Amino acid sequence: MKPQCHPSFAERLDSLVDWLYPPRCRACSESIQGRDREYFCSTCWPQIQLVAHPFCTICGRPFPDSSGDDHVCGVCLARNPQYARAHSWACYPREEATEHPLRQVIQKFKYGRKVALGKPLGRLMARGCEEFLLTCKAETIIPVPLHPRRLRWRGFNQSVLLARQIGRAYNLPLDCFTLFRKMDTPPQTQLPEEDRRKNMRGAFALSGKTAVKGKCLLLVDDVYTSGATVNECSRVLKQGGAREVFVLTLARAVY
Repeated sequence: MKPQCHPSFAERLDSLVDWLYPPRCRACSESIQGRDREYFCSTCWPQIQLVAHPFCTICGRPFPDSSGDDHVCGVCLARNPQYARAHSWACYPREEATEHPLRQVIQKFKYGRKVALGKPLGRLMARGCEEFLLTCKAETIIPVPLHPRRLRWRGFNQSVLLARQIGRAYNLPLDCFTLFRKMDTPPQTQLPEEDRRKNMRGAFALSGKTAVKGKCLLLVDDVYTSGATVNECSRVLKQGGAREVFVLTLARAVY
């Protein structure tokens, strides 16, 4: 006879809350039926492409051919990054003219000041990137910092909110002060890759080297596009004595 599994109080409470306040898709705000897809509706979820094998063993770039093995991509062979490895939870088309639910929800989060999205998006990263997080064995999480001027304008750092959920899930301390942004650089959005790297050069610094010396660090950001931002952060952390730097982002913009 199969044992009877009675729902816990928390599960019953969740069901009651869902009945009173039906959950809505974080991207399009449509009602979500059932709890299989907790944060996206049945229309938006199939459009979200989770990063899966095969991908680049360094930068995490997914390969279009799903039949091959993981290997180093041409970009990393030509220019080895400062970090050890990078990974993203999901990817979306880099072309901004293309509507995509993951891009929509990230834009709501960052530019629409929807601070409440930090918790569910951070949880998706923590759950969906378990393999990466367990193998990198990081000791401390460092969110990519914002310049104080941009932080005042936005009111929050989206990378901190994402990193906080990962820290809670894996019992990792969060360091939001050692790495700081000393230059308020122009937005990266419209710049070609080479200009992105030049734009980031010298943009970050350390308030003290003792906090990172000899440590394995997890650098967290919202989106990986060219990798210029996380690469420059990693360079500064490595110069400060960090043993290794791993990079985790919510999304990756791909061609």
